[in-house]
Amino acid sequence: MFVKVACVGGGPAGLYLSILLKRQDPSHDITVLERDPEGSTYGWGVTYWRHLLDRLHEQDPESADLLDAGSVRWSDGVAHVRDLTTRHSGDQGHGIGRHRLLEILAARARDLGVRLEYEREVTAGDLPSGADLIVAADGVRSALRTHHTAHFGSRLTPGRNHYVWLGTTKVFDAFTFAFVETAHGWIWCYGYGYGPDRSTCVVECTPETWTGLGLDRASEADGRALLEKLFAHVLDGHPLLGRPGGTPWQTFRTLTNDTWHHGNLVLLGDAAHTTHYSIGAGTTLALEDAIALAGALREHPDIPQALARYERDRKAALLPVQSAARYSAQWYENLPRYMHLPPERMFALLGQRHSPLLPYVPPQLYYRLDRAAGQLEPLLRFKRWLGPKVARTVHARSLAARKQPGPE
Repeated sequence: MFVKVACVGGGPAGLYLSILLKRQDPSHDITVLERDPEGSTYGWGVTYWRHLLDRLHEQDPESADLLDAGSVRWSDGVAHVRDLTTRHSGDQGHGIGRHRLLEILAARARDLGVRLEYEREVTAGDLPSGADLIVAADGVRSALRTHHTAHFGSRLTPGRNHYVWLGTTKVFDAFTFAFVETAHGWIWCYGYGYGPDRSTCVVECTPETWTGLGLDRASEADGRALLEKLFAHVLDGHPLLGRPGGTPWQTFRTLTNDTWHHGNLVLLGDAAHTTHYSIGAGTTLALEDAIALAGALREHPDIPQALARYERDRKAALLPVQSAARYSAQWYENLPRYMHLPPERMFALLGQRHSPLLPYVPPQLYYRLDRAAGQLEPLLRFKRWLGPKVARTVHARSLAARKQPGPE
């Protein structure tokens, strides 16, 4: 079956989809259209876990081997709270520079015969002609999705906290958290290595702390200097790095869509959904979207049927991830609730922040119940049964409240 595909957006999702489609059938005519120049990208490093690498090896061993070789690894997590430190061992994590990730995927796509066109802006009024399938992989601000917002049922829900995405020359040997108490409230960072001489460092705080510290008014250089001072104990004298052109503070926006396809246009990656950065799943979900869409197109020659299958499968797979992201964001928004605990207990509940039960159980009691559940199988089964029920009830109530008409 000959298929002509135009993929708008040269990020991980669009590039990986083009690789998979070409591997499935070299006769596919596939073009990736990216508005930015080749080699320019935002962000520092991205994270992923072993299970994703295993899936990528199944799909395309060549790019998976290069991804593996270009990544750094860690298996420990470290939390610094005031002047105390605790360390836990966990699953193996991986970090790779976003620039290197895109370089690997672009080279692999070219080798397979995909056309890559950079500095090529695509708008809803200037769609590629003759394409059987148009893939909107152009990010959370997708122009193609925005043009059909009413059809897709797009919703952007802003978070409460402010955050800034920075780099540093400090190479963290573990996934590192640091929580600092100031006169204006808590501010914290999470950092992870992604190369031999670089790490990502995300800094977050409440609106009250942000304004209290003057970060809303400070120049970018002055703001970074203040953050370097606050986190000097974990940066070890290394600087924080911003992006050329500026690194603004932001509030995270969670994107959802009621439907993911419209005619022969389909949403992929951040154009379809976003999940809070604190669970480190953005790149993983984008690549899994590409795997699912390629699989649906392989199994269903009829494109509308394939798009419906892709949407159904991915929406179901995303439900637990979206729930985890929602509770993770809430954990940080309610950070003072946990900071009176000893660091090792706080860190244990940090690892449990995806739980729908945690917000409704006193932290000390939850910690004891969680420890007991790990030793008593009936209690563990009860916790696994109760958690999803609480999550569904709370989610249903929030949807019902959202649908209530506001006051006149």
